[in-house]
Amino acid sequence: MTDLVTWAELGGSLAAIGGAAYARQAYPAAYWSTVGLPLSVARLLASYSSTMDACGLTVEPSRWRALAVRATTRREVRPVPPRRGVIRPTTTGLRMRLRLAPGQEPADVAASAERLRHAWGVHAVHVRDIKPGVVELRLVGFDVLRKVRMPRRLGGGPLQIPVALREDATAFVRDYRTVPHELVLGATLSGKSMYLRNLLTGLAAQPVALVGIDCKRGVELAPFAPRLSALATDPDQAAELLPALVKEMEDRYDLIKARQDIAPGTPEELITSDIWGLPENERPTPIVLFIDEVAELFLVATRKEEERRDEMVTRLIRLAQLGRAAGIYLEVCGQRFGAELGKGATMLRAQLTGRVCHRVNDEASAKMALGDIAPEAVLAACAIAPELPGLAVVGDTSGGWSRIRTPYLSLADAAATCRATAHLTPDVPAFDPFRPYVPPLPVEASGPVATAHPVTE
Repeated sequence: MTDLVTWAELGGSLAAIGGAAYARQAYPAAYWSTVGLPLSVARLLASYSSTMDACGLTVEPSRWRALAVRATTRREVRPVPPRRGVIRPTTTGLRMRLRLAPGQEPADVAASAERLRHAWGVHAVHVRDIKPGVVELRLVGFDVLRKVRMPRRLGGGPLQIPVALREDATAFVRDYRTVPHELVLGATLSGKSMYLRNLLTGLAAQPVALVGIDCKRGVELAPFAPRLSALATDPDQAAELLPALVKEMEDRYDLIKARQDIAPGTPEELITSDIWGLPENERPTPIVLFIDEVAELFLVATRKEEERRDEMVTRLIRLAQLGRAAGIYLEVCGQRFGAELGKGATMLRAQLTGRVCHRVNDEASAKMALGDIAPEAVLAACAIAPELPGLAVVGDTSGGWSRIRTPYLSLADAAATCRATAHLTPDVPAFDPFRPYVPPLPVEASGPVATAHPVTE
């Protein structure tokens, strides 16, 4: 009987260990909430002071503190770690604020993030500067990019689209008013189209005019035709659409200039230099231009095509330089985008503030996207594995960068969203000649309309 009890206890322990290991791989969020979170909190509380000391994040105590410790406890005076705030558990990790000791800076804590990760048994530690003297540690309990689940509270506002998940478990929001133009690079099957799909369906629910240039005969953007205000499916059509966009931009500048004919005594809030300062009833609809496979606009085979290319590139550069104030934003996608494409490519790329680099075929392509704004992010982009489509490195001109991954969205669901929001397509007369044809949905008949009778003589 004793042997049976022993074997039962041993079997139960093995089953519990096996179940925990399986849950950690198959259901990491559930494992973190039940097992990982209590263990990490216990490690953090038990080893906080010693870990900070080992990481070099402690300082010598002040003279008054040292005197007080010797007078009250008569023990050795130890270095003082940063003051720890309340530990806040989340569904993906922990959050904790630290008040830095005199002489410390956020970079000191960020440099020790990898050591803190191992000491406290979490997947990653991210450091964010809150205010002078205070930083926030965001501890992530598991790899949130392996199976993307967007946060429940996404927020967002006009022209703010939560399009992906960052590696610190926060949403990556594409904010067009902050970063007006963006370059998206990625090799075939890297997830570039998925990023574009999520972005387009997010914009479909807002009062925005969506314009597409898809030189792959429309195979990428044609499914979203019900929500598009204009679509060009080859370079010839793009050469006609871009002048219409430039003309629309110039008309909007004329509208802004008319408002700037300022009369004496005009309140400051009525003085504007872009469309967002106009009254809502006068403000034109924002326009987002999607360009898929931008290299197709640069490739030429004859002298005539070279002249057309130069005209298109000149208009694209004008839109990138001047479009923000007129409410025109660019989303440029491609596999490569370097100086070898021809005249104007480097100048256009310099106007694209946001950069998103998916898996690429060579290091040079990653440098085209990130080398001029975040050189250390190039290696991270080159390390993206083929079995993780949608994983990308995002950076901006501030030099900051992070890893993101786009959630899966099927083409059928994206197309259905665009059909459901087709009534939100704004009326922009300049785009009427380029409005894509939308075939009507087939109607399934429930039965014969009339009963057939044989013809008799």
